[in-house]
Amino acid sequence: MDRVRKIVVTAGLVTLMSAGAVALFAQAQPGRGAGPFGPGGPGGRGFAAGFALGQLDLSDAQKQQVRDIMQRHREQSSGTMQRMQQAMQAQRAAINQVPVNEAAVRQAAAALAAVQADSAVEEARLHADIFSVLTVEQQEKAKQLEAQARARGQERRQRAPRQQKSPA
Repeated sequence: MDRVRKIVVTAGLVTLMSAGAVALFAQAQPGRGAGPFGPGGPGGRGFAAGFALGQLDLSDAQKQQVRDIMQRHREQSSGTMQRMQQAMQAQRAAINQVPVNEAAVRQAAAALAAVQADSAVEEARLHADIFSVLTVEQQEKAKQLEAQARARGQERRQRAPRQQKSPA
């Protein structure tokens, strides 16, 4: 059960971090970089919705469209994070019950999975909406950047030392 819990928490954190990165980009002021991750920030890269928008040379109109999409997304998904936190708390409470109530644990895990599915759908819609704003050339470059990022992540995971679990 500990492994499932880690996966659930990791998925929630990835969703939160993605939303935060996208929010940073969307709040950029005209004539400036997109915050610390924007074209004017460290590394000169922008990141949002799974691909580096700062490297795609977006027009001002495209940047505004992305901001509008992000605003709509924030409004639509504001309740999802609260539901996620509540579901995680309910799962923790069910797991920590003594004696073990397997039905309660399964029910809490299923409820959490449903919220995570909703969150994944929202993220996919956000990605698709932003992707639709891009030109064909920008879409191709975005796909290349995403593939490169996945490859770097895979490489890092392979290089990372494996930690042995200590006996309890």
